[in-house]
Amino acid sequence: MSFGGLFDGGGGGGGMQFPYAGAFSSSPALSLGLDNAGARDGGIGGRMFADGAGGAMARDAEAQNDSRSGSDHLDAISGVGDDDDDAEPSGSNPRKRKKRYHRHTPQQIQELEALFKECPHPDEKQRAELSKRLSLDARQVKFWFQNRRTQMKTQLERHENALLKQENEKLRTENLTIREAMRTPMCGGCGSPAMLGEVSLEEQHLRIENARLKDELNRVCTLATKFLGKPVSLLSPLQLQPHLSMPLPNSSLELAVGGIGGIGSMQPSMHGMMSEYAGGASSSMGTVITPARATGPALASMVDIDRSVFLELAISAMDELVKMAQTDDPLWVTGSPGFPDKESLNFEEYLHSSQHCIGMKPVGFVSEASRESGLVIIDNSVALVETLMDERRWSDMFSCMIAKATILEEVSNGIGGSRNGALLLMKAELQVLSPLVPIREVIFLRFCKQLAEGAWAVVDVSIDGLLSNQNSAATSAGSNLKCRRLPSGCVMQDTPNGYCKVTWVEHTEYDEASVHQFYRPLLRSGLAFGASRWLATLQRQCECLAILMSSATVSPNEPTAISQEGKRSMLKLARRMTENFCAGVSASSAREWSKLDGATGSIAEDVRVMARKSVSEPGEPPGVVLSAATSVWVPIAPEKLFDFLRDEQLRAEWDILSNGGPMQEMARIAKGHQNGNSVSLLRASAMSANQSSMLILQETCTDASGSIVVYAPVDIPAMQLVMNGGDSTYVALLPSGFAILPDGPSIGSEHKTGGSLLTVAFQILVNSQPTAKLTVESVETVNNLISCTIKKIKTALQCATPEC
Repeated sequence: MSFGGLFDGGGGGGGMQFPYAGAFSSSPALSLGLDNAGARDGGIGGRMFADGAGGAMARDAEAQNDSRSGSDHLDAISGVGDDDDDAEPSGSNPRKRKKRYHRHTPQQIQELEALFKECPHPDEKQRAELSKRLSLDARQVKFWFQNRRTQMKTQLERHENALLKQENEKLRTENLTIREAMRTPMCGGCGSPAMLGEVSLEEQHLRIENARLKDELNRVCTLATKFLGKPVSLLSPLQLQPHLSMPLPNSSLELAVGGIGGIGSMQPSMHGMMSEYAGGASSSMGTVITPARATGPALASMVDIDRSVFLELAISAMDELVKMAQTDDPLWVTGSPGFPDKESLNFEEYLHSSQHCIGMKPVGFVSEASRESGLVIIDNSVALVETLMDERRWSDMFSCMIAKATILEEVSNGIGGSRNGALLLMKAELQVLSPLVPIREVIFLRFCKQLAEGAWAVVDVSIDGLLSNQNSAATSAGSNLKCRRLPSGCVMQDTPNGYCKVTWVEHTEYDEASVHQFYRPLLRSGLAFGASRWLATLQRQCECLAILMSSATVSPNEPTAISQEGKRSMLKLARRMTENFCAGVSASSAREWSKLDGATGSIAEDVRVMARKSVSEPGEPPGVVLSAATSVWVPIAPEKLFDFLRDEQLRAEWDILSNGGPMQEMARIAKGHQNGNSVSLLRASAMSANQSSMLILQETCTDASGSIVVYAPVDIPAMQLVMNGGDSTYVALLPSGFAILPDGPSIGSEHKTGGSLLTVAFQILVNSQPTAKLTVESVETVNNLISCTIKKIKTALQCATPEC
């Protein structure tokens, strides 16, 4: 544990000074503890308090001793043995000479204190350099630091003992008061003396429970004060009562699909929209009410781990995250292969300066580190903190990156009703939309801390190091993980212009043996799981919320006017369509898919075919559903490829559902300033009188990290119901689409850079009977559909060359 943040020693006094001086000076109990903590003359023992006249005399004597600085005492101890060579032999002088003590100069003390603030545990190299600069023996420097740490520990213990003694006195006084009241009980109804038997057993149990809860609250506050570095006030029941009794508003916005507007002329705040984005509730003052909830059980291998170890790991990770977010050169250097303006981590400098809080990198793993900063449209950083600390809202915000997220245990829910100090044990599955990149499953701690007014930080760190220290079962569970997150997360700072500055840091070590050669350069560059993708997705989603929040009127560019309720229902349906598409590509545990091997039909090597049986599931047609996905490289820029695939006028060049002709855009809901972020309803023209027209729901998303185009045929009566504001939960659809990523700095010797990695995926109902068996013909049909679609795209873009 580093003391650099807890203590700020003076120039030559060597005494202990606490941060947050304003908070300390306002607490009489704390001031008393600090005054008495210094009442000693260098020994560890000594009295804390002095009472009566004798105590006053003792304080006068101790005040003289306090005129000597704490560092003077350290000087005396660190100088012991310096004059051993000058001592007379024992034979000539039977009485041992009293050893002389060496007192450090003020300049030496100032240098020692300055280094101690930065590094309480200097290594041998630092001590040797300091001793040479100060003309001291290396052993003197070593002893000085040892004694200084001992002094701080002793003073901290004295201070904690003072607080505990005061609370003990309060409880003793309250206990005496209760005993006295029980001796002379009074009837609450008439005021006359009551018999002892009239004090109910329930009331006695409540009093015992009250005493137990007070003791537990004192213990928790003491622990939080020790680890968070600032005092935590004990909240009285009167302070907690308004929060407990605050009613939760009934909001009509369903922002799981992006709410549009409020009632009348009132507009919801961004904070409220983000809260309801995941089904939460927000108060009229913009404060999210977080009710106590039961979390999922932790893994069996974590049962024996002390939860205080979680807190220590989280604090170390937070320190490292803040350092990596705020430090530039030499920790971060500008310029990397293929990205001259991109920051890259100097791993040599990192290994030299980091704490290695989760241990060294496993053999065979590769490192991936990135940092990105930008402005996000959001009310304040608290709204973003609430989204990150709720697993459902977090996964909704980053739905294309997070396949599944679960809170295993809520270790701490914060201090004083806020998220400051909140600590969660989580499990998540991170994804790249390609069957050639396996799911990254990570088990990590998420810790939130308020750095200053309007400044917050949220850090994630894997617990692999803790698992490896447990029994063999835990070690086996940790060894199955192919990825681990070093301290990663974001630092948020409010700005006066309605934005929030976010600095995102991602640092991961993973096994790339199971990653296809196409995607290895992309992953190593940080474009797949790196900070740039997290931040770009966050900016796009917050921009979408801001636009939907301000779109109270119909845009003149929209082909068909849709009511606010219709927009809300249509966005909800599009969101479910995109989530099902992502689940079918990544094959996460969020959906039950059975992977088919090459023995079932002629499945290509790079094509993943999966099947699932849908039985009375809302939003899906009943029967056997096949999902097929593959990824290819095409020598077309990602922007050009995205514009081609989303253009309804060019859809006939690759889509068999278009009936060979152009499609007409019936309705469109913009989700961003760029034209590529929208939800559209397309209609294919009927080729003959006997053929009915068909509607296609399409969602397109694009940002600096990549793009997706997802679509699904929908029933016309069902869409009419949705556009009129009806419930879209039971509208059956099977999504298909494309995911586009840049190919990274290098794709190999046989390909040039500047192309795209294109993922094509289809979900098709092959049989309407859930009990039907899958046939080889069905698998071959889906496989041929993928091959045909890719061939048509290459032909239309004039890139049907052998190297494609």
